[in-house]
Amino acid sequence: MFRLTIGFVGFWLGVSAMAQDAPSAQQIAVYQGLHRAAHSGDLVTLQALLTDGADVDERDPAGRTPAHVAAFASNDAVLKTLAEAGADMNALEQGSYDVLTIAAVANDPELVSLALELGNRADLVTSRYDGTALIAAAHLGHAEVVRRLIARGAPLDHVNNLGWTALIEAVVLGDGGPDHLATVEALLDAGADPGIADRDGVTPLQHAQQRGYDDMAKAIATAGGR
Repeated sequence: MFRLTIGFVGFWLGVSAMAQDAPSAQQIAVYQGLHRAAHSGDLVTLQALLTDGADVDERDPAGRTPAHVAAFASNDAVLKTLAEAGADMNALEQGSYDVLTIAAVANDPELVSLALELGNRADLVTSRYDGTALIAAAHLGHAEVVRRLIARGAPLDHVNNLGWTALIEAVVLGDGGPDHLATVEALLDAGADPGIADRDGVTPLQHAQQRGYDDMAKAIATAGGR
C-alpha cells in the first residue's frame, strides 16, 4: 500500500504543479481595459475605466476577473481599488481558484492578509480538489501564510476530494524540512486533529514515520497523533 501511495503522490504532484493557470505572455499581450490595467498596475487607467462604468468582474477567456489578474501579478493597490469598486473577492476562475488561494500558493503573506481584509472567505472551497487556501499553503510549506489563514478562521480539518486535510498534505506532499515542519506545528498548535486518517486509514503520524520525518512525527505524536 505504501508503494502505491508514493506513486500516487508523485503523480498528483505532477498534476498539481500545473493546477493554477496564471495569464500567459500571449494572453497578457492581448489584454485590454481592466485586465490590462490590473496586470500592469496602472491605477490611473484602472480608476478611469471604473469611473466610466467598466465591468469590475469582467472575465477573460480563462474565467479570470481583473482581481484574479491583479493577484497573479501581486498588485496589491490594484486589488484594493477593485474591491472598493465592488469586485467579487470570492469569484472563482475556470480552475476554481480565488484571489486568496492564488496569494497562498504564491507565498505572499501580505497579499493573503489584504485579500482577507477585502472580503475573501478563509473557508471558501477552491480548486478542482475541493480544497481550501489553507490546504494549498500547507501542501507547499508556506508556514507564515498558514499562520495568517488560521488566525482568520480557516477550517483546520477540511477534507478535500483526495481525502486529505491540510495536516496530511503538509506531511504527504512536504519534504520534511523546516518549512513543512513549521507548517505542521502551526496546524497542531491551532488544534488541527492529528487523528484524521486518509482514505486508506493512514494517519498523519504514520505518514511521517513512513517517510522518516522524525521531527514531524514527534510533533504529531506530542499532539496526540497515533
